Amino acid sequence: MTAVKRHSTTKMVPVPSHSIVPERDLGQQPVLETNHLGIEFGGLKAVEDFNLTIGKTEIAGLIGPNGAGKTTVFNLITKVYEPTNGTVLINGKDTKGMNIVQASRLGIARTFQNIRLFSNMTVEDNVRIGLHNQIRYSMMEGILRLPRYWTKEKKMHREALDLLSIFDMQDLADVQAGSLPYGAQRRLEIVRALATNPSLLLLDEPAAGMNPHETEELMENIIKIRDQFQIAILLIEHDMNLVMGICEGICVLNYGKIIAKGTADDIQNNPVVVEAYLGKRKEEAK
Repeated sequence: MTAVKRHSTTKMVPVPSHSIVPERDLGQQPVLETNHLGIEFGGLKAVEDFNLTIGKTEIAGLIGPNGAGKTTVFNLITKVYEPTNGTVLINGKDTKGMNIVQASRLGIARTFQNIRLFSNMTVEDNVRIGLHNQIRYSMMEGILRLPRYWTKEKKMHREALDLLSIFDMQDLADVQAGSLPYGAQRRLEIVRALATNPSLLLLDEPAAGMNPHETEELMENIIKIRDQFQIAILLIEHDMNLVMGICEGICVLNYGKIIAKGTADDIQNNPVVVEAYLGKRKEEAK
């Protein structure tokens, strides 16, 4: 793993949960705390004893080789799966027994490895789907097109364009989402997730399929999103330039278990992490 130039040098400090968070988030409720989290499928432990704390405005990374269990962790946090063991706290609230919708209302939003847009709908309508969690009117107001309906619709239109402007996509509002280039579809999925007004945004391989220029822009925009919305971001990513460039705390997973946690410097210089990614050198393996 080669060293890369980082966009920030945030000071990370320890907290009582034996984790580290950005110094600026000290004294604030962590947005995410997982304690001894685990899940089994038919006796196979896909994730085991996963402990992670993310500060209120932290950009964190979850990395590891293919098949390490990273997306399974995302599914546990977002309540796609109910854990076999352990707890997930979002803003201090235990999500035990909650479903996906209830967890979303606590402030979780995510994107997926495989893009999940409404391809036949416009770019703006994809964003408005997320906004419907916040801006509501009654069924009767919608059917009769009462004044409150039009007021809310205009507000959603403005907010959708504002969100699209993060990626300079406001001029594409009327374009069919499925006709966008791959990278633009990735960006639209992030905008739609932001429309739900999350406090924790989970990004599953956001740079997949992007060229180096698009990835560099994505890095800048992830920082911009964190600063503008004052939210936490947890991302799964294989592009180490992106991870080491913007992530303040990094957690490394292998075979469902955490093998390292720390800053970018800690992770890049950890021999256990290097071995997990690259394997042992022949002379060491003898």
